[in-house]
Amino acid sequence: MNLSREQVVQIAELAKLDLTDAEIETYAGQLSAVLDYASRLDQLDTEHIPPTANVLPLHSVMREDVVRPSLPRATAVANAADAVNGQFRVDAVLE
Repeated sequence: MNLSREQVVQIAELAKLDLTDAEIETYAGQLSAVLDYASRLDQLDTEHIPPTANVLPLHSVMREDVVRPSLPRATAVANAADAVNGQFRVDAVLE
């Protein structure tokens, strides 16, 4: 599928791109190649392939939540500009 100059200009406008004439010609060829490849993929027989959201199995990348000693409160607020009873005091951000 060969995209026309007008189609590339329309796509560029939708993407809010200001393209030069040379860029329009370059992108016309590149976008046409992408569409040709997509049409080739469309011809594949996928009847025996079950639908899936992911091609790889999912696994958690988060570590286990383990209880361990934390920073002492006095150390945490030691350099605070304003602290009261071991808590940071900040100006109200809501009325």
